[in-house]
Amino acid sequence: MPISRTVGGAAIESWTLNAQGLRGQTLTIGGLEATMTDVLARIEYMDGTTWTRRFTPRDPAAVIPVGDTATNVAGLYLKLGIEHILFGIDHLLFVLALLMLTRGRMLLVKTVTAFTVAHSLTLALATLGLFYVPQAPVEAVIALSIVFVAVEIVRRQQGREGVAARAPWIVAFSFGLLHGFGFAGALSEVGLPAGHIPLALLFFNLGVEAGQLIFVAAVMALLVAARRVVLTPPVWALRVPAYSIGTLAMFWTIQRIAMFSIS
Repeated sequence: MPISRTVGGAAIESWTLNAQGLRGQTLTIGGLEATMTDVLARIEYMDGTTWTRRFTPRDPAAVIPVGDTATNVAGLYLKLGIEHILFGIDHLLFVLALLMLTRGRMLLVKTVTAFTVAHSLTLALATLGLFYVPQAPVEAVIALSIVFVAVEIVRRQQGREGVAARAPWIVAFSFGLLHGFGFAGALSEVGLPAGHIPLALLFFNLGVEAGQLIFVAAVMALLVAARRVVLTPPVWALRVPAYSIGTLAMFWTIQRIAMFSIS
């Protein structure tokens, strides 16, 4: 009889089986090919070894190997890290707001580096069980961090630069610590394979960084393309992005606080 629970937007089911000879058998997720859902399967053996595999509608079956290799673990967690950041709209909006607030290449590099160092630190601490912060308030404060940066963008557009505009790397590092706990919450849902914990953690983090760099590169390319278009937008149009980001982030903040209060 499976034990079912829901965490965030994921449904988790667990079974305890008294079975022999799972290794070498083919595991198939029935009906997955008719959906738009991915499934992450994880088998924990009594000897402490594990096997983790991501199934998709195009690839709903896999052979359970004799042992989980380091190469398989690295590839899986690298892909999970990339997908988490690219589908994590709140994290991407925070990065986008930082890009809008930052002027100059060197300051941009400093800001992105500070964000990377901060969330890598807390991701490792939380994942390894050295530091624990409840996930619900973390998610609410992450949304609030986006509101803060959006307000700072508007203030700068009005000619009132705050500390965030003068030293965005400080804001990136401070709130990056919280975003790291958010990444750790997502990783905890997946779990880490016994015997490959440092490797899985490293490649998940590398995946997050790769996805972040892909996003930054895409935004910078769009900005370069936009500068080639000779247009003079009205002043109010320049404020639309910051107000849109702030409004959406404020909605998330209220929503997450309400959910936290209910639970």
